[in-house]
Order: sequence, then C-alpha cells, then structure tokens
Amino acid sequence: MRAFLISALRSGLRGHSFHAVFLLGLLLIGGAYLAALFSPRQPETVALDVGLSGIRFALVLMAVFWVQELVGKEIERRTTIQYLAYPIHRAQYILGRFSGITILLLVATITLALLLWILVIASSTYYAQSHPGALGYPFWITIIGVWLDVVVVAAFTLCIAALSTVPALPLVLGIAFALAGHTLGAVMDYLARGADGQDVLTTTYAPMINVVRWLVPDLSRLDWRIWPMYDLPMPSGSIMLAFSMAAGYVTLMLCIAVHLFSRREFD
Repeated sequence: MRAFLISALRSGLRGHSFHAVFLLGLLLIGGAYLAALFSPRQPETVALDVGLSGIRFALVLMAVFWVQELVGKEIERRTTIQYLAYPIHRAQYILGRFSGITILLLVATITLALLLWILVIASSTYYAQSHPGALGYPFWITIIGVWLDVVVVAAFTLCIAALSTVPALPLVLGIAFALAGHTLGAVMDYLARGADGQDVLTTTYAPMINVVRWLVPDLSRLDWRIWPMYDLPMPSGSIMLAFSMAAGYVTLMLCIAVHLFSRREFD
C-alpha cells in the first residue's frame, strides 16, 4: 500500500490538471481579496466568505481530477493490470491511492488556507471592523471542515471509479455529488418550513428528498464558516456529529470501493 501511496503523491503533484486547478484556487483567493477591498465596512468577513467558497470549489475539482487521473485513467489505460500482476490484494491499491489523494488534498488545503489567512489579515489594514472575525483556531477548525468535505467527495468519486467502465463518469458524478451534498441541507430546511406556502413543492419533492438524504450526506454540516466570520462558536456537539458523519461515509465508500474493485474483471 505504501508504494501506491508514494506513486499517487508523485503523480498527483506532476499532473497538469493539478497545476491548472491550483492556479484557479489562487485566482479565487485573489478575488476574495479584491472583494474585501470593495467592502468598506466588513472586509474580513467578505474576504473569508468568498475565500472559503473559492477554496472548497478548487479542492473539489482537485479531488475529482486526482481520482480520475490516479485511478480512472489507470483502469482505462490498463496500467492497473500491471500492478495487480504482483501478489498483492486489490484493497492495497484502492487504499493506497485514496491515502495519497487524501494527503495531497491536505497539503493543498493548508497551502490555500494559509494564503487566505494572510490576505484576510492584509485586508483588515484598510478598515478595522467594529466586530472582527476569529482568525485563530476557529479559522483552522473551519479549514478542517472544508478538508473533510472534499475527502468525502473523493471517497464517493473513488467508489464510482472502482465500478465505472465509462472514463468520464467518476468526474461528472463526483462534481454532481459535491453540489448535491452541499445544497441538500438548505433544500430540506426549505421544505420543512413549508416551502413558503408552496404545498405542491412540498408534496412533490419532500418524499424524494427523504430518500436522497439517506444516500447523500449533508455536507453543509461541515461548513463552519460563521465561526471565523462572525466569532460565533459552533456547538461542539454539532462539530463531532458532522465529523462522525464524514468519517462514517468515507469508511462506507471505501468498503464498497474495495468490494467492487476486488470483484471487477480486467480483460
């Protein structure tokens, strides 16, 4: 497994898609700094909000592209057959690749978060907010939530890659999963409040959402940005529940991916 992890790290850092998406992440963080300059009263809050959204967007793209390149394309090119010719269990390949992708995402997350942290501090030099945010450990706890979010997306994408025979399917479904998981909570809350009196919406979509919520995790539970933005501490119970949800879903996806990949036939 260690060999697959190391090769994943090397291949992931050399990939052209990683360089392009990382550059996009830098541009999005730069956009957060510019947005802060146009906010005369709350530059820190605006920079954090825009920057955290930009970091998550870039990391989701990195996650699905890394799974596509390190697993999907190797299956498509039949490179995987060479690895499986050795006396190793197929689970070592899946877990090694996922471990490498997880580490790559952690490095990218820390790098982008550190840059955002510096830019947010720089934005406060132009105007001191009356109620500044919390840029200490609440900021970094929020970053951990972002990282867990994209790790869940990577685990789901890996599960699809272990099964799919269509090269682009993991990429498409991974992005769709990231979007659905992040909007699921808002949709559920909207329907639970009565959908602003739209009974047709509640009757039509509520049963469907009740089924989807058992298949797709509510990734918005991992979004703790209100803590560093407004210095409103998140309940520790909510953080632990979200962490448990993410860990449980990742474990489930990895078990399914190992099972599917172990039973897959390579012609």
